[in-house]
Amino acid sequence: MYIEDTESYLRVIDSKPKGIFIVHEKLERSLPVHSHTKGQLTYVEGGIAYIFTDDKTYIIPARHYVWIPSGLEHYLNVRNAATITHNLYFYTEDDHTDIFYQKLGIYPVSNLLFEMLVFAGNWTGTIEKKDPGYHFLAAIKDILPRLSTKSFPIALPTTSNTRLRPIVLYLSQNFAQPLTLENLASRFGMGERTLSRLFQSTMSISFLQYLKLLRIVKAIELIMYSDKTTTEIAYLTGYNSLAAFSKAFFQLTNIRPSDFGKSG
Repeated sequence: MYIEDTESYLRVIDSKPKGIFIVHEKLERSLPVHSHTKGQLTYVEGGIAYIFTDDKTYIIPARHYVWIPSGLEHYLNVRNAATITHNLYFYTEDDHTDIFYQKLGIYPVSNLLFEMLVFAGNWTGTIEKKDPGYHFLAAIKDILPRLSTKSFPIALPTTSNTRLRPIVLYLSQNFAQPLTLENLASRFGMGERTLSRLFQSTMSISFLQYLKLLRIVKAIELIMYSDKTTTEIAYLTGYNSLAAFSKAFFQLTNIRPSDFGKSG
């Protein structure tokens, strides 16, 4: 299905408010910050995708999907050309029936949902109530709240604060180093308490919590995109032992690093 520009793409998605729009192309990942009047399901196959909102970066691993509610400004990024995303955009007339549809969430894809999403590959473009397949596709939306009860918890806060942005950039480039609040504050010419308050007031997270999240995000990328062993990944992400790394990884993801990505 060819749509010549992003504005046309956005118009087509929302042109039939009671319809379902499906696209299995890479166009969504090239869009700038935007929103839809429809709710969006994006399923990630064979890699990692990232959803950026105003204040957070969400990581969507393979064999997971993101639900993006109507009206939420966002953009999608995929850093590996081999990663495939499938996008379904749903009517919103029944969104009031379940809180699930009203908040962004990232969820694992069960075997049942996987088979349904694979079958949904038979359609593309706008599907209306009169069209074959509509009721099958509507059933996907209908079962989401029952299948998806626990959201994948990895969301990295972002900031436009001019004092904190260079610090966050430094951390993203040096996450494997033995970083402390003291040496980071010294490097950027401020007191420890000032820096600590800056993290908390700007991103509602402590420095240590942010660093832990960042390291786990980097670990997930290495698991998905490299052939490094779990032990190698532990040291590459700043942990001094496999046990410490495994504990931190499990605490944040509820999945052991050795099991992560096996179904992707």
